[in-house]
Amino acid sequence: MAFYDLPKEARAALVLQMEAAIAKAVQSGRLAPLKKYAADEDTYIRKATYQSLGRLHGAHPQEVLAAIGILLKETDPKVRQTAINAAGEIGRSDFKAVQHMMDTGLFDEHHMVRNAVIGSVKKMGEKNPKPVLAWAKGYLRHPDKEIRREICHGIELRGRTHPQDILPLLESLQHDPTARVRNTLVHVLGQIAYKKGCLETVVAALKNWENQALVKDALVEIIDVHERYKDFAVKTREEAEAYITKSF
Repeated sequence: MAFYDLPKEARAALVLQMEAAIAKAVQSGRLAPLKKYAADEDTYIRKATYQSLGRLHGAHPQEVLAAIGILLKETDPKVRQTAINAAGEIGRSDFKAVQHMMDTGLFDEHHMVRNAVIGSVKKMGEKNPKPVLAWAKGYLRHPDKEIRREICHGIELRGRTHPQDILPLLESLQHDPTARVRNTLVHVLGQIAYKKGCLETVVAALKNWENQALVKDALVEIIDVHERYKDFAVKTREEAEAYITKSF
């Protein structure tokens, strides 16, 4: 039976059972129960696993980090994905402790693991932006286009509330020759421009970018996002378009 097929009370009881088993495994170094949960087909079991490791880190940091490091070497990509997500939980407050794991996961052969890095960068960057963005900046000139694209995508969430924090990083990608990177950059610019005060910040920055062809595409995307996200955007599509027209 899948996690969310269980009644609420049964789910809570299962999580408590998992947490006890994971704590015992981590402290004893006998990781078979942890590996079983980390490899579970149910994504919510894996989520409960990495969240449990994140909570356990406060009381047993060295043991938890050692266990995550072991998971990261397993052959099953679901286990490595769980390991990166657990590291992401820790990185929300202590990025230095897990930076080397993000470096490893970013080059993993499996997309599940690489995507876990993107998700982790999003949640870490939202809560602990300074070291995470400094790390991300180092990869924006990487020769592998997929690394550049993934990092661009990963810093998006911080930009949704603090676009000024990531706009200088995004600017460094404005002349990227790869279509996938360019498309992701345009997408991210749209995503960071629809909340309160964000459109003004993004537009002010884009006025100073050199690649005006890209800026033009980004402005079209920003207007379109205001329509697609009209239930969440501060401005209507028409208001956003009028502001952009006046500004440019």
